[in-house]
Amino acid sequence: MSSPALKRTTEPARARRLVLFDIDGTILWTDGAGRRAVFGALVEHFGPVDPGDHLFDGKTDPQIVRELLRHAGVADADIDARLPKVLERYYALLSAELDGADHRQHVFPGVRELLDELERRDDVVLGLLTGNIEGGARAKLTAVGIAPDRFVVGAFGSDHHDRPELPEIARRRAEEALGHPIDGRDVVVIGDTPADVACGIGIGARAIGVATGRYSVDDLRACDAAAVFADLSDTDAVVRAILGD
Repeated sequence: MSSPALKRTTEPARARRLVLFDIDGTILWTDGAGRRAVFGALVEHFGPVDPGDHLFDGKTDPQIVRELLRHAGVADADIDARLPKVLERYYALLSAELDGADHRQHVFPGVRELLDELERRDDVVLGLLTGNIEGGARAKLTAVGIAPDRFVVGAFGSDHHDRPELPEIARRRAEEALGHPIDGRDVVVIGDTPADVACGIGIGARAIGVATGRYSVDDLRACDAAAVFADLSDTDAVVRAILGD
């Protein structure tokens, strides 16, 4: 993405909620394109890496690469030295694969309608909170026909490898873009994993779980999400959950 603050807003109203969407498993799926690109980049730089039963869900791209390489016995110093090039190659492979197929149908139920409804409101600001590096986030959204610039701000895996650091980054960027303070309690994170539900605790954010990824409604409820949905197709109910009504 061109910049972490994806667009500026001139709307005078103060938003009641900064709504931060995860991407993979929440907004869309890519039929394994991200996973293939990660392993393709690792093979080029380190040789074959055995994934074992390694889960990518809820993690940042740098974290995923580091964990896979540590599992393969690569020293941290070597990982640190070569991580930027690995991620650069990952982005190139991901973009090439996404450009080679039509992914517009790979959006989960209700997502487009929910984004449209939230974008119409003057009491909500749209944002992204994702483990994807910034370029990967743009590529995935563009591939399914969702303009990245619809989101006022974003916090990405390229900003910090530790997901719990991202809500505060997004909150600060939203304050800069909007020109007024945003309390952590007015931040809502929407995601499909326990990591999404938990990551905003440090700033007092609320979480809404959506069971369109690997985790069930019961799994996400067990993480104390403020609300959990099977998918985002009930626009009115999700908006009420976002606003706390």
